[in-house]
Order: sequence, then C-alpha cells, then structure tokens
Amino acid sequence: MPELPEVETVVRTLRPQVLECCIERVDVLRERSLHPLSLPVERLAGTRISAARRRGKLALLDLEPPAVAAALPVPSILAVHLRMTGRFMVHPEGAAPLKHTRIIFHLQRPDGSRAQLFFDDVRSFGLVFAATPELLELWDFWRSLGPEPLDMGPGSLGQRLHGRRAIKAALLDQTVLAGIGNIYADESLFRAGIDPRRPAGELAEADAERLRLALQEVLRESIAQCGSSIRDYRDANGNVGAFQNTFFVYGRGGQLCRRCGTELEKGRIAGRATVFCPQCQK
Repeated sequence: MPELPEVETVVRTLRPQVLECCIERVDVLRERSLHPLSLPVERLAGTRISAARRRGKLALLDLEPPAVAAALPVPSILAVHLRMTGRFMVHPEGAAPLKHTRIIFHLQRPDGSRAQLFFDDVRSFGLVFAATPELLELWDFWRSLGPEPLDMGPGSLGQRLHGRRAIKAALLDQTVLAGIGNIYADESLFRAGIDPRRPAGELAEADAERLRLALQEVLRESIAQCGSSIRDYRDANGNVGAFQNTFFVYGRGGQLCRRCGTELEKGRIAGRATVFCPQCQK
C-alpha cells in the first residue's frame, strides 16, 4: 500500500497543483528519505515540473532544466516510491512542517505565487530520488519493473507466468507486473475464479486471459473510486478512496462470500495474508 490505483490517483490529483511550477529550493528533514543514488537536491533549484506520471507504484515528476546551463548533471526526473505510508500534499507558503514531513519542495507557480509540496511518511519507508534517466537505470528496482497491467494485450500475461510458485506470489512480483500488491492480487484472483495457491506455470491460456481481464477491470474500477483507503492512504487533496467498500475478499477472512455465501478462507502466500473463496476459486 499504496498500489497502482492509489499512486495513479495521487499523480492525477497532484498534477494540476504542480504542473509548470518551478522548484526554488528543497528542505530535507530526514536524509534517509533520499534514495542512496539520488543527486544532491540542491540541483533541483530552478527546474520546472513539466509532467506528472506513474510507473508501477512510483510517482514520477518530469523536470525541465533551468535556463542557465549548469556545469554538473541536473535532475530531469523526480521518482518517488511512496512505499507503505508516503504522501504528497501541497500547502501554502510558510506552512509549518507536519509531524511526519520528511522533505519540503518550495514551489513558485506560473502566476508568481508560492506554495510548498510536502512529502510526508509516517513509517519512513518511502524514498525520493532526484535522477537523470541514466541514473535511474542503475536502480535495480526500476530496471527490473515488469509491464504495466493496464497496457497488456490479449495473450500477454500467460507468457509471463512460469514455474511452481503460487499465482498470488507471481502477481506480487514487480518484475512480472508493475504495480500489483496484496489488495489487487486477491481481488483479481477472486474475479477470475482462480485459487491463489495454484502454480503460476499451470494456468491454461484461457485462465491467464481471464485473469488479465479481471486485473484490468479491478484496477480501472479502483482508479475510478480514487483507490482503496485502508489506513493512511490519502490522495494529493487529502481525500480517501472508496474502493475498499466493494472488496469481495481482501481483509474479509472468515466472513461469508458475497457471491456464494461460503465462508472465506485465510492463509499466507509469499509472506502475505491471502483471502479467497474455496467455492468460487476452485
């Protein structure tokens, strides 16, 4: 958490607030919130935010360099891994840092007014990476990301599923698919009628295709509802998501299946709590 729909929602709600803003300076309140490979944040001064987008569970801000060329490499991408509790929110100029504010970006808007972009992180697992494209390629996590689930066409998922590990474990592997976590793995497997313990390599092509369609359906529905708010997640406007209100299985172990009435089973796969219906997911 946050997963693909939540990060997509954060990016969509952040975009209109920061697009075309110039970064004047950056205050780092917790050094460990910076990625070890990050360029010095002082080099962000004078860059302009030209785009806001997502890759897997990463929020990305594209940066244009300042008008005066610098002698040292200038970051052209700000990659942010929200991890468990990372949060982006814009505050007025002069607003005091919050209890869990880790980094503050001081912005000048196109109209000349100023604001502050806070990166808050309760659990402090998130990372901010001021990078060039070449530097990003040195990050193993970035370099090994699998395809975007929403971009996959017919027949493409089955080609990525191999071996004896459980299909739930395969879906959580970011090198197989980018952006899927515990919530959307459980919900998609339920809709596809696939037991999460089933070996990934044993799925027939029809099963894999049904799962691809279920994944895309679940992700799109969640994005339309601004994601799932389980504990800390908020979008860039401070709003919660609503998709948690329609969960079929996630977090409902021991309760009755909303489709067939069977008691939902709970176990652990790849170290993660997993809930499924033994009747609907044979």
